[in-house]
Formats: sequence, structure tokens, C-alpha cells
Amino acid sequence: MTPFELLRRWVVPGALPTARPPVAPPAAASPLAEIKSSRAGPLISLHFVGRPVWTPRDYAGLAREGYARNPIVYRCVRLISEAASSVPWLLYQGRHELDRHPLLDLLASPNPRQSGAQWLEELYGHLLVSGNAYIEAVALGGHVRELYCLRPDRVKVVPGAEGWPEAWDYTVGERSVRFSARAEPVRPILNLNLFHPLNDYYGMAPIEAAQVSLDVHNAASSWAKSLIDNSARPSGALVYQSKDGSNLSDEQFTRLKKELEDGFQGANNAGRPLLLEGGLDWKSMGLSPKEMDFIEAKRDAAREIALAFGVPSMILGIPGDLTHANYAEANRAFWRSTVLPLISRTAQALGTWLDPAFGPGLRLAFDTDQIEALATDRDQLWRRVDAASFLSEDEKRAVVGYGPRLPAASAAAQAGGGSDGSVPLPGAEFAKEDADPVTAADPAAPSAGAADPAEDIEPRGTADD
Repeated sequence: MTPFELLRRWVVPGALPTARPPVAPPAAASPLAEIKSSRAGPLISLHFVGRPVWTPRDYAGLAREGYARNPIVYRCVRLISEAASSVPWLLYQGRHELDRHPLLDLLASPNPRQSGAQWLEELYGHLLVSGNAYIEAVALGGHVRELYCLRPDRVKVVPGAEGWPEAWDYTVGERSVRFSARAEPVRPILNLNLFHPLNDYYGMAPIEAAQVSLDVHNAASSWAKSLIDNSARPSGALVYQSKDGSNLSDEQFTRLKKELEDGFQGANNAGRPLLLEGGLDWKSMGLSPKEMDFIEAKRDAAREIALAFGVPSMILGIPGDLTHANYAEANRAFWRSTVLPLISRTAQALGTWLDPAFGPGLRLAFDTDQIEALATDRDQLWRRVDAASFLSEDEKRAVVGYGPRLPAASAAAQAGGGSDGSVPLPGAEFAKEDADPVTAADPAAPSAGAADPAEDIEPRGTADD
């Protein structure tokens, strides 16, 4: 037994036997009995096994100083969460798109209190403000029926002996409930987090990276507010000049200060004349324009906050930034570099998490054809594909995410509707997986085992179209 195994038996409760067991003859190695695990995970578990790992920062403070008090943070979070939650979901079985499925119904109405867009907006908001988002799955009869978002500051990760989370504690006040990671058919909690280089269990929020700029921006706003409260100008000095060289008494000083604050300080008293007597003289103490240039410092801080969130400052209306030629270009960059990667990682995490409950072979994606900001990119793709003379018509349709053209009889039936007068949904004619519509429509098309030039193109709804 290695020294590490002895240390682990000593640390993990109940792992150290009371008596030395008899030595059994060595058994033949079985590949079925092999358990794969990380060799580094147990090192982490030595510090945290069986105990909740608390968040290493004040989430309430970040939310209060950032989202609740700073307009740049508020607008960045709202822009990203609202844009990401507006993109429709797509579901694929292999390479075929499914128009109806219980998983799509669940994402469209995750719980009785929220619609799908509201639920996703809350999910993305938690992820951007705290760097973590937790989803609770409510299962009934072996089927996932509802999904809820949990506040990140109330969830604590409980690591297991292998270093991976074995449970999550959700605490409100003095009451706590524990969710075990071994629940079936799916784990009760899905944890989405942004990469944190110094933490094994919690993510890093964009507000943390921009915390210095956030403080500068808030301090500049407080400075401007103070200037307005003090008649929007720097304070001066009230000089007392007596003939005998004496100073004001404590009573006279207190009375004079109170009269100035009550009668001449504040925006409502701006421009009010000051009556001086008894040797008093007012000396203005102005600051240089460079010393009062807090407006430019505030704009620089706003640009850095927007940079941390991945939002072009032109979209936020911050002047002086000419990184993009126009608003449309900035909007496309916002969707391409910030929104679509966020939706893509969320779709992969949700699909992998819910796959055991809804059946294998499903792939969750999103429909980029519904994004108006990417219409220019889509038009350019269609023009390039249409100009490719070496592609057949069905191959061109496959490149842009559509199925082969229907035969004349099928097209007429689809245009006229079914026997009950209904019109089939797009893609319904390709629900049969054992058919190859490309080969059936064009005998000269490559077979299933041949190289297809459109194979490297992702179907509609991926982040790369």
C-alpha cells in the first residue's frame, strides 16, 4: 500500500479498518472491474471532502455595487441575457431536425412561473453577475418535468473523495437541503460556470475582472453628485480678518458653518448671494481643468467594464470609441464574439445533462436564421454558395442547412396539404433515417460512403453558420 493510500484511509472517515484483513490470493485482472478516475482529484478532496466549499467572495456585494448601482454593468448584463434568451432552440436526432419533442416543450415552458425566455434570462444573468449558474431539475416518475434557476450565493459545492462534487447544499436562512449527485435519471443540479484559474469549483464573473474600473466609475459618479450638491463648483475659503489679530470663538465658528450649510449649500441654493460682515472675506479655491477631468476617466472606466463583458462600447453609447466602422458592424461583433459562444456552451451543457432522461442521440442547437443582426452574413453565404458552379442544387441546399428539393409529386402534395387539409412542417419529409434523399433525388450523387463536399458544413442552427 502506497503512502498516499494510507493517508487517504486516515483522512476519509471509516476508511481505516479496525483489524488487518486476511490476504487474498491475487485475482486475474478484469477489464470490467477497472474504474477510471483522475489521479489529481483525490489531492483536492483531502482539503474539502464532505464539507461545503463556500464562495470565496461577496456575491451580494458584487451584485449591489455592480448590477444594482452601475449603469454600464446593468446594461451589459441585460444586453447579453436578453439577446441570448431570444434565440430559438433546435433539436436534432442524428442529422435530422425534430420539430416536436418533450425536451423542446420543457425548454419552452420550464416551470409554471416562467416562460422559456424568462428562465434563460435569469440563468444568463446569474452566470454573468456571479460567474456561476445552477439549474435544478425536478423529476417525477423518472421523467424531468420542471427546471428552476437557483441563486448562486445560496448554493455550496460539497466535494467527494475523488475531488468531484458529490452534492450541493442549498441554504436559505437557517434551513438547508442537500442534493445528491447520484440521483436518477439525471443529476438534480447542473452547474454552469465561467473559467476561474484559481478555483476548482466556482467560476469568475466579469465584474471581478473589472472591479477596479467599476470602483473608478462609481467614484466618478459620486464625485459628480457631490459637485452638484455643492452648487456644481469647487468650494472656497471664508477668511476672517480681524484688526487685533484674534480668531473666531468656537461658538462663532459653529454658528457660521451652520449658516453656510443651511443657506448656501446645495443645488437649490446655487447663485444665491452671500452677505459677509465682521471682517469676513470669500476666497474662491478653483481647481485646474486637468484636475477636474473626471469625465474622461469615467468614460475610460466604462470602456473597460464593457470590454470585460464583451460588449462593444459603441452599442452602449460611450463616445470616443471608433473600433467599429458603424453600429451594424459593432452589433455583429457583439453577437459573434459574445452571445453565440454563450448560447453554444449552454446548449452543450443542457444537452449532455438531460440526455439520459430524454434518450441518447439527441443534440441541442440554436437557430441563427432568426437573428436579424446576422442577416448580412447569411446573405453573403447564400451568394457565395449560389455562385459555386461545382456544387449541385441539392448540395447547395445542404450547405445553407436545407434538405434536398422534393420531387414534383411530393412538392405538389406539400403545397396542397395533407388529406386533412394540414400543411406538413419543414423537414417532416426527412424524418425517416434509413433513407438517403440526396441519392434518391440524384443517381449521380455520391454514395453514403463517398466523400461529400458538404459534409464539413455544420447544419442550420450551429454557431459557425
